[in-house]
Amino acid sequence: MYVITGATGNTGQHIVRTLLAKGARVRVVGRDAERLKPLAALGAEPFVGAAGDVKSMTRAFAGATAVYTLVPPPYSAPQVRNTQNAVSQTYAEAIIANQVRYVVNLSSAGAQLAQDFGPVNGLHDHEQRLNQIGDTHVLHLRAGFFMENQFFNIALIRAQGINGSPLRAELAIPMIATQDIAAVAAQHLLALDFSGKSTIELLGQRDISMQEVTRILGAAIGKPDLPYLQFGYEDARAAMVGMGLSADMADGYIELYRYINDHGYPQLEARSVKNTTPTRFEDFAQGFAAVYGK
Repeated sequence: MYVITGATGNTGQHIVRTLLAKGARVRVVGRDAERLKPLAALGAEPFVGAAGDVKSMTRAFAGATAVYTLVPPPYSAPQVRNTQNAVSQTYAEAIIANQVRYVVNLSSAGAQLAQDFGPVNGLHDHEQRLNQIGDTHVLHLRAGFFMENQFFNIALIRAQGINGSPLRAELAIPMIATQDIAAVAAQHLLALDFSGKSTIELLGQRDISMQEVTRILGAAIGKPDLPYLQFGYEDARAAMVGMGLSADMADGYIELYRYINDHGYPQLEARSVKNTTPTRFEDFAQGFAAVYGK
């Protein structure tokens, strides 16, 4: 039995479909019964429960050979890292209670940093907590910047005719499609080919700058002259809070962007065949255009 947390999310859905296609038994965990129904229709066992509820997650993980964990970003939490750690502790207790042998954990490039990298520091804590579970094999997938983050800019592009973020325009960073993360996660869940505590980085098809991202998106949506604007940190923070992020989460993202601008993306591995994934940003842009056009 595989248990997939965050099953209705970007990576979770792809993982579930891949496992089911291979004939695996899969339990899908989420907060919303309605959103789990499409996966249940494919043959998954739905489990409705909150990630921060120990009793609920202990039931959810019962009988699992392997679990896929992710600590979702708590956008509105007044104390982000505390909230992340509460979810992490819940997962750890459920894993221990059920003697789960294998865990694939979605983390982030930069999770080796205990400070100064915003919400990724909470993923550092989660990695450390899982690494302390003695008899469980854990594989951490440290992914680069999600291509899907660009979906958050659709309203900006529509309203103001620009793309923007606090990132420097010319700074190239590893950017990855979540479907590629899911493919690697599913591969290792099916093979159970990892032991002890290990980490791999996933750096996408190539490093790409926001300037190039904007050019590709503009071409895909029929706006070839779409400009990119680097936002000041204070303006960006105010915009995030205006969108509903807590002050603490907005501060965390500004800290993350500032770190990247000042130091570059904090991956540990040089790019290689092993940590490079197939989906190009040009491929992602076609899906972006379809969503933008709705």
